[in-house]
Amino acid sequence: MSTKILTVDDSKMVRMIVSNTFQPFDCQIVTAADGAEGVEVALREKPDLIFLDITMPVLNGLETLEKIRKTPEIAQIPVVMLTAESDGQRLGTADQLKVSGYIAKPFKGEQLIELTQKIVPLNPKA
Repeated sequence: MSTKILTVDDSKMVRMIVSNTFQPFDCQIVTAADGAEGVEVALREKPDLIFLDITMPVLNGLETLEKIRKTPEIAQIPVVMLTAESDGQRLGTADQLKVSGYIAKPFKGEQLIELTQKIVPLNPKA
């Protein structure tokens, strides 16, 4: 069974990097450009993992994470925060909302793969 990953980031470039990183794997990548869309896509697609940017328009990453955690159908999905920030208070709030990990921007594809493999199975394409 294919692993489904949702990337929620207002940067088209970041969404593209994540999609390209997982090309060698049996993964389905779905994307959203802001937090509100991210919650909608998560509800519709039920991904196995969500990469979530902290700084976004409409709903920022923490607001989005809070909505995800309060929505029973998607509350248990692991979420990894993508951040260019080092704001301890914001990261502390993410910890309280049971974030599964952090990746600092700019990041390398290998970092995404390494952290993902600790959370969900990644199988090479046949």
